[in-house]
Amino acid sequence: MLKAGDDAPDFEVDDHDGNRVRLADLRGKTVVLWFYPKADTPG
Repeated sequence: MLKAGDDAPDFEVDDHDGNRVRLADLRGKTVVLWFYPKADTPG
């Protein structure tokens, strides 16, 4: 279990353009994860 102030474990996720992004590649930058149900998107 992570505690406040712990580093997040590395993971990969697809961005909104379908590109694979790895958390470790963003080290030192501010990262915001925004999750929403795909069913609520247009199209």
